[in-house]
Amino acid sequence: MTLHKRIRPFNTKETYPEQKLDNDLSQGVVARGTTVFLRGQVAQDLDSRISLHEGDAAKQTKKTMQNIALLLQEAGTTMEAVCRIVVYLTDIRYREAVYQEMGKWLKGVHPCSTGIVVSALARPEWVVEIEVTAVIPD
Repeated sequence: MTLHKRIRPFNTKETYPEQKLDNDLSQGVVARGTTVFLRGQVAQDLDSRISLHEGDAAKQTKKTMQNIALLLQEAGTTMEAVCRIVVYLTDIRYREAVYQEMGKWLKGVHPCSTGIVVSALARPEWVVEIEVTAVIPD
């Protein structure tokens, strides 16, 4: 019996060919049919894995939020069901641009939010990464 539904499974050999990795991951997991955990999303085309909008925090956030909305839809839910977000920034100066764009997508949702400034993300061109936990409504 499968307890969890995997959304867009992949192997890191394909996603990060320049690195010596071999991990089976997925963009999201629906746990026991009710809770959705999304992998940290970035400004990357989910199909081609091409990074987009290098150096532009606002545009990277918009693409990141588009990815989140799409993955939530594939999981069977919407942005309105987001409970928690974690935002990773590579520079505190990006905060205003990132949160302004993110706020457009989460207006009226009121999720719990944590913001973290990190020295780097998995690829140098990424300046923002957003992780989401949501639910699937009854």
